[in-house]
This record gives sequence, structure tokens and C-alpha cells, in this order.
Amino acid sequence: MLLTTIQAKRAALRGALLACRERTLALTSDLQAADCDQQPHPDFSPVGWHLGHIALTEAYWILERLAGQPPLYPQYRRLFAADGLPKTERQHLPPLDRLLQCLAVVRSRVLDYLMTAPLPEQERLWYWLLQHESQHNETITFLLQLRRWQPWGEGWQMGQRPSPSPREDMVTLAAGSIQLGSEAIAAQDHERPLYRIDLPAYALDRFPVTCQDFQAFINAGGYQRREFWSEAGWRWLQEQPVDRPLYWLAAPEWANHPVCGVSWYEAAAYAHFVEKRLPTEAEWAQAARWAGDRACSRAYPWGDTPPSATRCNYDGLVGHTTPVDAYPAGQSASGCWDLLGNVWEWTATPFAGYPGFVPYPYRGYSQAYFDKRHYVLRGGSWATRPWSLRASSRNWYEPGVRQILAGFRCARSL
Repeated sequence: MLLTTIQAKRAALRGALLACRERTLALTSDLQAADCDQQPHPDFSPVGWHLGHIALTEAYWILERLAGQPPLYPQYRRLFAADGLPKTERQHLPPLDRLLQCLAVVRSRVLDYLMTAPLPEQERLWYWLLQHESQHNETITFLLQLRRWQPWGEGWQMGQRPSPSPREDMVTLAAGSIQLGSEAIAAQDHERPLYRIDLPAYALDRFPVTCQDFQAFINAGGYQRREFWSEAGWRWLQEQPVDRPLYWLAAPEWANHPVCGVSWYEAAAYAHFVEKRLPTEAEWAQAARWAGDRACSRAYPWGDTPPSATRCNYDGLVGHTTPVDAYPAGQSASGCWDLLGNVWEWTATPFAGYPGFVPYPYRGYSQAYFDKRHYVLRGGSWATRPWSLRASSRNWYEPGVRQILAGFRCARSL
């Protein structure tokens, strides 16, 4: 029976690795040299760098660390290491065909090793590696979008309302003790361990903030009015003045889609405008995972059944955002919609380890960002791969970043 279980896990991992790589290659199938080598933004590496990083990371952790094989492509190690060259020096890359060859050679050897690998001792690292490529896959997706993005329209008249605005539709969550974190085999170090926290009562938006909702902030001069912004947010706005979200879709047919491409500062300013605030990470997690007497034990907002196209917008299945009320089967027990997929959601919580945090697989993977300069995002986006999509997943970015596929919802203290 144990042998059968291990064989099934081998087959599942092999299938997941192949499916993940298929999407990576599909994204780069029509990649041009400019897309491969050039930075679309100073804060992000070129797409080609991500391809090399995926290959070298896989070679290091599986072939070197687990299989004990000699290094592959040592000449590229510093170039593609996460802590190697600064992002501004990552543009002199091998040709795309060479990068794809590296990916293929490494993957072939990794799959060969998988056939005999002692999975009971290694399983967590294999799932970490699968999610590593998944996360870079999502990054490649928004980097390609960032290079090609053209805003659609200047705005619409506020009298044109194709559907009711959910701005004042909130759910109330009672005070109590909840459990956060995860011990699942795929849980990353920053999702672990399980711990309990007491929360006061609060209200949370039933839906993410939509383009139509955010249009009211724009129309009211929200980007020009100092009173809505924190000191740091106003300073950020003066240094790089913007007047709308990055991925702005102002045509009426997009009105009920979540706003996408906002920084933490913009999200917090909008929350102030509507006399609310951003939720804490714990508040978001309670709304997503609460299930009565099984507080915060759900793997997904709707239960423990894996994601599907009927429950949320993920995995690039649609290729863009969808209306916030498009997935009734995906709502949580608390009554919130669209908590998983569509857009990552900013929270008010600085990124840090949970009590009892233990770094894995190396100290700098998450811990390097416990610097009080990054904020937690929850929920995943329309491009998040299934292996990284769960209610306990965490993402983190600095508050001025708006290139990611991020939106938000608001909360109110009671």
C-alpha cells in the first residue's frame, strides 16, 4: 500500500511539473528579443531572466542538493541567482533558444530523478519547487502585460451603471478566536505554523472594489486631494504622479470588474475616501476560511474541494479579470465573494513570520522580506497557478508597487 501511495505521488508530481512547464513555454512561444532581454520596469527583471532562474533553481535544489549531481551551467549561476546581480544588470542574457535548452535539459534530468527519489523525505521541497515556477510564471504573465498594456478609455458618466455598485455591501463578522496558518505539505514557510488570534468584530466588503467604485474616487479628485493620503502615500504620489490605476479599464462593460494595478497607497487612499480602511491579514483570512465551529480550517473559501473554473478566475483560464459577482459557487461561508483568484488583495498588515516561524528551504526565501517595508496580499489573481492558489497563501510587495495584478476590498471596525 505504501509503495502504491508513493507511486501515485510520483505520478501526480510529474503531471503537475509538466503542466506547469507547458504554461511557461506557452507564454514564451512568441517572445521577441526585446521582451526577453529588456526590463519592462526598473523593479522587475526581464522575462528571459525568469526563465534562466527557473532552470538554475531547479538544477540546484533537485539535481545538486537532492540527487548529489555536479552543478549544471555553473557559468550562469551568478547571473540567475536571486541574490546575484542587481536587476539593472540582468539584461545581458543568453539567447532565448539557449535559455529554453537549459530548461529542457534540467527538466529531463529532474524527471529521471523523480522516478527513484525518496519522496517521503523530499516531498515538501518538490512542492516548493513546483510553486517556485508557478510564481515566476505569474510574474512573466504580468511582465508581458506590462510591456503591451494600453489603458482602455478615459472614463464613463457615473449615471451609466450597468449593475448595482457593491460599495456599501458588507458582511459582519463576530468577535472571536480564530486559527491562522497551515500545515499542509504545500504550505510555504511564511504560511506556517498554525496559531490562534483573537479578533474584534468588524465588517468587510462582500466584493472587491470595482472599477465603477474606484471611478467615484477619480471623479472626486482623489488623486489630487491630500486629505485622503497618508504622509508616505502623498510623498509617493508626488514623486511619481498618477491619476488612475495602472491596468485601468474604464469602459462600461468593465465597470463591475475589480480594480487592478493599484499600489497599497492608492488602496489605502480609496478606503479613507469611503470612510473605511484596509482589512488586516487576519480579518481577510477569517472571512475566507471561517466555517462555523471549524474556524479558519478551510483550504479554500468554498470548502476543501480544489479550485475549478466554476468557482473562481485563476490559472489564466480567462486571461483577464472577471466581474466580482461572476462566481456564486466560490463564495465563502461568511458571505464574501471573489476571495480567491481575479486580483490579489492588499491588506493593512506588514509582511512578517507567524509565531514559531521556521525558514524553508533557506533563510532568505521569505525572511529577507520581514523588513516592515512589505505588505501582505492575499487571494491570488487571474494568473495564479493552481499549485499556489489556496486561502492560506500569502504574497508581499512594497506599498508603492502597482505593476502586479492587485486590487483590494475594504473593512470597517465595529
